[in-house]
Amino acid sequence: MEETKNYTAEELRYLKMLARQYPTVQAASTEIVNLQAILNLPKGCEHFISDVHGEYEAFLHILNSCSGVVREKLDDLYANSLPRAELDQLATLIYYPEEKLEQLSRQISDMDEWYRITLHRLVEVCRLVSARYTRSKVRKALPKDYAYIIEELLHTHSEDIDKRDYFENIISTIIRIGQAPGFIQAVSSVIKRMAVDHMHIVGDIFDRGPRADVILDSLVDFHSVDVQWGNHDILWMGAASGSRTLVATVLANSIHYNNLEVVETGYGISLRPLSVFANEVYRDCDVSRFAVKLTGSDAEQYTEKDKLLSARMHKAITVILFKLEGQKLLRHPEYGMDDRLLLDKIDYEARSITIGEHTYALEDTDFPTVDPQDPYALSPEENAVIDQLTTSFQRSEKLQKHVRFLYSKGSLYKIFNGNLLFHGCVPMTADGELMSFTIGGKERRGREFLDYADTAARQAYYHKPGSPERQLGMDFLWFLWAGRNSPIFGRDRMTTFERRLIRDESAWTEPKNAYYTLYNDPEVCQDLLREFGLEGPHCHIINGHVPVKAGKGESPVKGGGKLVVIDGGFCKAYQPTSGIAGYTLIYNSRCYRIIAHQPFAGRDKAIRENWDITSTTEVFERLESRMKIAETDMGFQLQAQIDDLMRLLYAYKAGLVTEDHRRQRE
Repeated sequence: MEETKNYTAEELRYLKMLARQYPTVQAASTEIVNLQAILNLPKGCEHFISDVHGEYEAFLHILNSCSGVVREKLDDLYANSLPRAELDQLATLIYYPEEKLEQLSRQISDMDEWYRITLHRLVEVCRLVSARYTRSKVRKALPKDYAYIIEELLHTHSEDIDKRDYFENIISTIIRIGQAPGFIQAVSSVIKRMAVDHMHIVGDIFDRGPRADVILDSLVDFHSVDVQWGNHDILWMGAASGSRTLVATVLANSIHYNNLEVVETGYGISLRPLSVFANEVYRDCDVSRFAVKLTGSDAEQYTEKDKLLSARMHKAITVILFKLEGQKLLRHPEYGMDDRLLLDKIDYEARSITIGEHTYALEDTDFPTVDPQDPYALSPEENAVIDQLTTSFQRSEKLQKHVRFLYSKGSLYKIFNGNLLFHGCVPMTADGELMSFTIGGKERRGREFLDYADTAARQAYYHKPGSPERQLGMDFLWFLWAGRNSPIFGRDRMTTFERRLIRDESAWTEPKNAYYTLYNDPEVCQDLLREFGLEGPHCHIINGHVPVKAGKGESPVKGGGKLVVIDGGFCKAYQPTSGIAGYTLIYNSRCYRIIAHQPFAGRDKAIRENWDITSTTEVFERLESRMKIAETDMGFQLQAQIDDLMRLLYAYKAGLVTEDHRRQRE
């Protein structure tokens, strides 16, 4: 029994506030029992995905299938009783219920009988995936329109003789009144909701693939998710914040890779100001080095006139970008990137440039808006164009909604259930020391620098428009995108200038930070984990950013099992490098397992032919015993609540806090 003297005035004040929520001994005791019961449930399933890069169809399929967790549950129930074709169809129905029902309704003659069988199976699957949760948690996850019926079916077994007629009557009524399609969709959503308790997106939702906005729409609606910002996410966050430099970068990248659907269709941003400007100013210029990358059927869809306009737009926005980047570097000598000021190094007569100790021939020096005497100054026309485009980014309601989501659910790194998650790296020197940065007036390294970077990134969006703090934040977002050894870029330099204007590919190299070599050493990984307060046999670093070359035998598991890289090439552009089509990671109450996915054949084929992504699963670490919620971060929070409630119980019994039975009745 605790002593009265242990309660300070501040603690008693807190306990009296807690008593408003639990106004009697009975109320506090009931909650203690409830919370204690939850602690003994198995840990929920965590799903890790990284580097999806706008590949929305593959992402949504992985999301619907929960990286194979749904199919695993189907196999647990029916592998020995149903043929594979029926299992495939049932899996597809859960992944895409509305679309699959539409197809089957045209093929099956006796839909009522099919509904009856299918509803029985779906309820059984739903019962299996929800068994690890409390009834309260399951109830909160149920769709409002069908919540009561689903709950009744989940807790009423058709095998129970006393309730068999009750169960069958519910199923029959659902079919008779035409509610089977809606009910199937509702139960399918609950199955997917219960299969994964929490999802981690370890960076790079944007760029390369066609529709990052569709991915973000699904994440906004997901029940429990966090995001570790990737360099491409930071890029769009900066553009939405009003950084003209990052707006120019987004557009230069999107035009270069012919990936404007997300800009124009997804976010409703018009590029007309840029196209008019480019056609006028660059009409008579050489734009061959700025030809847009077109692949497959894309190349056949565009006329030569279209291709020429795209190249002019690409060159126009890239020149604007080089100028704006130069202005930023001149404002921030503390970035230590003076060597990336390149426009003033061009020798127009010799058509060359000297970078460091090397002089390179330039393929293009036809820059009508560049004044050699003041190369980083925008022309009045360029200034007007980039201002118009930046305003469009800031006024896109959908983009602003998505960026607010990234700020509210995202961070530069996250510590969750003993794992350290970040997209890129913790910058290190070649001798294994944490790299220091003197930005913001103070030298920082390791976790301290990442904490500073996270705060500065938020400053760009939340400080008053036009304020010096907001400008500093937007400039720092650019540093995170392309700065030397930035924790989410992780390279010495970004060679966009060299790739556009120099043929010699030796100038294109972008040396990686030493982290990407050192992380193969288990001791280095252990030291990094300790830097973030983590230590133990089941603690890991989980990151993405650099595709694992699985086709060449590279393993995603590094550092003696202490680090996992889950960038396996979700984006089609990276699949020739990786040899696969992405990794995902599952961490449940029994083990860690990494899943290697083959390319997705498309949503239409998945629905039409019950086609699923071919995946290979590898369990790389098993837990000694099944992990309970008590051992998780949530468990620690629940235990703290229990401890507080125990103190409240004592306070009631000691007469330090008075029960309020009237509040209990309310």
